[in-house]
Amino acid sequence: MKTIIITGASAGIGAACAHAFLDAGWTVGLLARRVEALEAVAAGHARTVVLPCDVTDPAAVDAAFDNFVAQAGRLDVLFNNAGSFGRAAPIDELGVDEWRQVVDVNLHGMFLCARAGFRQMRQQTPQGGRIINNGSISAHAPRPGSIAYTTTKHAITGLTKSLSLDGRDYDIACGQIDIGNARTELLEGIIAANPDAPPPTMDVADVARAVVQMASLGPEANVQFMTIMATKMPFIGRG
Repeated sequence: MKTIIITGASAGIGAACAHAFLDAGWTVGLLARRVEALEAVAAGHARTVVLPCDVTDPAAVDAAFDNFVAQAGRLDVLFNNAGSFGRAAPIDELGVDEWRQVVDVNLHGMFLCARAGFRQMRQQTPQGGRIINNGSISAHAPRPGSIAYTTTKHAITGLTKSLSLDGRDYDIACGQIDIGNARTELLEGIIAANPDAPPPTMDVADVARAVVQMASLGPEANVQFMTIMATKMPFIGRG
C-alpha cells in the first residue's frame, strides 16, 4: 500500500487531494494546523494519520513526519502543498510582517517539509520516493498585487529543480504542479467579489486527479513540471 503526506490538507486543494488518494487506496498523512478540520477530512477513512502541525516550525515538522512513518511504515510521496496568498497590495503598501508571513509559509515551510521528506526517503528501505511541490501559475505569470506570493512561487521552482538534482542518487524524484483557478474556498471569495465578471475556474477534482497521476508513476518516470488551469484563463497570449 502506497503512502503519502499532504500538507495544507485541511481544506481546498489539499483536502480534495486527500480524498482522491484515499479513494485510490493510499494511506494518507493529513498535515495542517487546524486539527478539527483535519479530523473532518479524515472522518470515515481508516487509512489516515492526522498530523496537526505548523509547517514553519522545524521541530513540529520533523515530529509530524516521524509520527507518520511510525504508523505507516514508510513515506512514498510528499505533496508539498501548504501555502498562503497574503493580502493583495502593491509593494510599498505591504508591511514587512505581512511579507515575512507569506515567505515563512510558502518558502520556509515548503523547505522544512521537503527536508523532512527527503531525509526519510533517503534513509528508508527500499530507498527513494517522490516529492511534488505545489507551484502556481504565478511562478510564470503573476496576478497584480501579489509580490510576496509570486516571489515565493518563483523560489519553489528553484527548490523543485534542486531537489530533482540532489535526489537522483537516492531514487528521489521531484516535480512541480502549477495550478490556475481551481474552484476552492479561496477562489469562491474572488468570485463573490466579482459577480459581474467572475474569473474562469475549473473543478478542484481535476487538480486532485492530476496530482494522483504524478504520484502514481513508476520510479523510472517523473513529471518535472505540469500546468493545470482553467481553460479560459488569460495565461497564453494577451487576454
